[in-house]
Amino acid sequence: MFTDHDNHSNAAAAAPAPEAETAPNSTHTETNSAVENATEQTALAATAESSEAASAERETPAAGTPEQIGASADAAAAHAADAESAAADEEAAGSEEMNKLLQEYDEKQEAAASHEVIEVKVVAYTEHGVVVDLGGKTEGLIPAAEFADTEIPRPEPNSTIEVQRTGENKDGFTILSYLKVLRRRTWEKIEAGFKAKETITGKVVDRIKGGVVVDIGVRAFLPGSQYDLRPAQNLDNLTGTEIQVRITKLNRRRGNVVVSRRALLEEELHAKRAALMETLSEGQVVHGHVKNVTEYGAFVDLGGIDGLLHLTDMSWGRVKHPSDVVKPDQELDVIILKFDKEKQRVSLGLKQLMADPWVGAAEKYPAGGKVKGKVVGIVDYGVFVELEQGIEGLVHVSEMSWNKKIQHPSKVAKVGDEVDVVVLDIKPSDRRVSLGIKQAQPDPWLLIAEKYPVGTVVTGKVRNIAEFGAFIEIEDGFDGLVHVSDVSWTERIKNPHEVFKKGEDVTAKVLKIDPENRRVSLGIKQVNDIWGEWFKHHRVGQIVKGKVSRIATFGAFVELGENIEALCHNTEIEERKRRDEGMSSFRPTTGPLKSAGPLEPGKEYDFKIIKISPETRRIGLSYRAAVKQIERKEIEQYRSTSKSSSTATIGDALKSKLSAR
Repeated sequence: MFTDHDNHSNAAAAAPAPEAETAPNSTHTETNSAVENATEQTALAATAESSEAASAERETPAAGTPEQIGASADAAAAHAADAESAAADEEAAGSEEMNKLLQEYDEKQEAAASHEVIEVKVVAYTEHGVVVDLGGKTEGLIPAAEFADTEIPRPEPNSTIEVQRTGENKDGFTILSYLKVLRRRTWEKIEAGFKAKETITGKVVDRIKGGVVVDIGVRAFLPGSQYDLRPAQNLDNLTGTEIQVRITKLNRRRGNVVVSRRALLEEELHAKRAALMETLSEGQVVHGHVKNVTEYGAFVDLGGIDGLLHLTDMSWGRVKHPSDVVKPDQELDVIILKFDKEKQRVSLGLKQLMADPWVGAAEKYPAGGKVKGKVVGIVDYGVFVELEQGIEGLVHVSEMSWNKKIQHPSKVAKVGDEVDVVVLDIKPSDRRVSLGIKQAQPDPWLLIAEKYPVGTVVTGKVRNIAEFGAFIEIEDGFDGLVHVSDVSWTERIKNPHEVFKKGEDVTAKVLKIDPENRRVSLGIKQVNDIWGEWFKHHRVGQIVKGKVSRIATFGAFVELGENIEALCHNTEIEERKRRDEGMSSFRPTTGPLKSAGPLEPGKEYDFKIIKISPETRRIGLSYRAAVKQIERKEIEQYRSTSKSSSTATIGDALKSKLSAR
């Protein structure tokens, strides 16, 4: 704190305004209107607030991703604008209050005959004041009011002091002012300190709107925004405390002084920061404390500079919010990941001080291995399962159930559930592992193959109808397809919707099971397999009776039983020569063919089976082969029963047959 060289600091502290130094005959202009002072204090407060906003901008750590920094800067700018407006209003009100206080201490100034400062010697005390020796056998008087109305102590007898003439005389004494000289000397020291940017010690003496009043020899205004690097929450408890400040604004004519403690703190911070910047390097482990926590990370004070500890660099495991890992004012060791000296940006890491769980993960969790895990996240396409802290794998929705169609993973699993999983694939270099829940359970399709072997007749409901057939639900989660070709032996199904209805019961036979591709083939027509029964009792070479059902250009269709048709091709109806002769007289018509050689629709004939295909349900017949076989049989029978020669012909047999009739 500035003090008078005669140790009269208390007198200086009480002085509200300086003594104007004007010409002897000029009017003293020290006292101004409240409006002028309020205007000046408002300008000073706004200047101080602008300085704080600029300083705050410089102090904001520029770390993190560009998106995060941009979002943070926008929010900070909006907040700063609101804070600046509110602070300006509050400090303007404080300035007005300060101005009133200064006016209370302002004294009416009288025109002085002379403002010369002279040195005098104290000779005595009287009830009227302090008597001093002016020389030349004249004495001066310092009025007692200068000491009674203030806290200025009276100078000691025989001490030499500085005084100023007032131009008044009373009772034979020249009236002098001791107070005005003290004020002048105090302001001279304050001006010198302001120009030299010196650090001044002052005492907080009052709390006003927008800040506090600090006694530095005169009453100075300290805005609340200039007390600390960050806005102070409460200034009420500062009264009576000594603080160090720097003068940032001075108007001696109006008696206005604005001081700042923050300016000193900023200088100290910048000095620490500059020294710290020379020692930092990437990969270095440093100690710091958490300054504040945001949505995307935390700012750590390293002792003069703030570094960003991003959310993704806090832990190898999943972190929902930075506050789950660190707290404000927490001390911790961190490693410098990236350091930009020019921009003064530092990126920090915490998890990098711990072992990377992905090192050796392939050996610990080999593909095909079964392990336990905890569900830590659910998304539309699956769930994330934590195998250990830092290692999470994805169970895709398609790998959650063998037979159920899962609408959403949340229907099967919940966060916090412990589940058995099988490692399907692991790539430590990409920090990815694919897991399966269904693989940790028995494959029900293998059980289906055992439960419903080929040939089993099952009954189920029509679950879905497609263009190529219908899906029949055998049991919960298992569907079988009935293809249109397996609906009927005789009818050709073009539209499955004409045959099937959703929800109706259908009986079908298991034709094929493919567990690998998760497919079951069913057939309805195979349930009543009349073809199968027919094939059991017939073989190639056998003579059967059949009725010609229709004639085609390439042969005749023969009905061998109910819904069982066979084809007798033209080549198997007659000998080629006869066929050619018959065809030479054949003329195509637009109507159906009436016959195929000797065969006519609606009549029964004997046919020989020459081909059987159970897979394709096809039977090939031969009329001419049957005729020849019957003829040979009749000849053999004729020869064995008659006494005729063994050289008897078919003609002989026919004659014998006709004569018998």
